[in-house]
Amino acid sequence: MQFLVNVIDDGQAAAVGNTYSATDAEAAAVDAFNQRMADAIVFAAGVSAPADATVVDAREGAAATTADTTTRPATTVPATSTDEYVAGFWVMDLPDAETAARVAHQASQACNRKIELRPLL
Repeated sequence: MQFLVNVIDDGQAAAVGNTYSATDAEAAAVDAFNQRMADAIVFAAGVSAPADATVVDAREGAAATTADTTTRPATTVPATSTDEYVAGFWVMDLPDAETAARVAHQASQACNRKIELRPLL
């Protein structure tokens, strides 16, 4: 089974004024976690802050939010206004939900952040 393992920033980036908010110890712990989990990791990445995001809504009748200049002028809208957001993620191939929960616990300890665990469909 594959799982999305989201790292939730709930104020760390704001506290240091930088989207890369890991301390040296946290970065080292995440590197060690990544090495231990290398066989299970399908993909992993950090994600920029929501202020860098653009929401695109091309549904019929929806207002354009990006480069839909063919029918309406382009506008940029932030993706979210919450103080919590996905700051990084792993896609992992794990045998079952119980294993995934244990791995999410280890990920939370490594990066010192909350983790959201979701099975991929």
